[in-house]
Amino acid sequence: MEKQVYITEEEQAKCKKVAEAFSELYEMADIVVVDVGRYGFVMLKYYMPPHGYEEDETYTDSRALFEGLWQEWLDMKLYLMAKGTSLLEKGYNGVFESLPKEKKSELIGRKFDFAKMAGIYL
Repeated sequence: MEKQVYITEEEQAKCKKVAEAFSELYEMADIVVVDVGRYGFVMLKYYMPPHGYEEDETYTDSRALFEGLWQEWLDMKLYLMAKGTSLLEKGYNGVFESLPKEKKSELIGRKFDFAKMAGIYL
């Protein structure tokens, strides 16, 4: 019986580069991306002992993985900025909109930094 492959070797290499580009995210949050071979890459989120991770998402496309990790990174940054304030009640979009223009530009600029490290063209 032939084993089905869900990700090409080319996409696997691209996904690995994307996962490596977001290494700082793994230090900020309970998030990790794991290469699961022919199945692609899995993002594991919100570690809760003894159960394990609360959420998982499987990726076989490097652009989708990039966007998923970018959103997690941005949400975490916004959460850390608003933690302990009433801004969190507005949600992440509300927190972002309340930021000064310079801070918004700085955060959005990081997307381009990550894209360059990951070899993704925006």
